[in-house]
Amino acid sequence: MEFNYQQLNGLTLAYVGDAVYESAIRVHLVKQGITKVNILQKMSKEFVSAKAHARLFKLMQESSILTETEIDIYKRGRNSHPHTKAKNTDIVTYQISTGVESLLGYLFLSNDLKRLNQLIDWMIKQVESGETRNER
Repeated sequence: MEFNYQQLNGLTLAYVGDAVYESAIRVHLVKQGITKVNILQKMSKEFVSAKAHARLFKLMQESSILTETEIDIYKRGRNSHPHTKAKNTDIVTYQISTGVESLLGYLFLSNDLKRLNQLIDWMIKQVESGETRNER
C-alpha cells in the first residue's frame, strides 16, 4: 500500500507535527547547555504550549511568511474536530495550535525538511526574542 501524506487529516498531521516540533525544541534547549530536566521542561513550555503556537501563528500572519499551500494545510488542522478536550487553554487557541502542528507535520511527511527547519528556526527566534510572551 502506498503512503499518501497529502490525504492525511489535520489531526494526524498535528500528531506528527507535535512530535517533530517538540523534538526540535528539546534538542535546541540541550544544545544551549541546559541539562537539568526540570528546567528543560519549564523552558520548553514557552515554545510548545498552545498559547505559544497561537501567538506564533499571529506573528506568521503579520510577517506573511507562509505560502498559500501552507495556510491551507494550517486550516486543515485548525478546522479538524479533535475528540479530546483542550488542556489548560480555550478551544480557539487549541485549534490554532493544532493548525500549526499540522503544518509542521505536513512539511515533515512531505520531506520538505529545508522549509520545516526554516519555520522552526523562525519560531525559536520569535520565542527567544520575547515576541510570544504577552498578548500583542
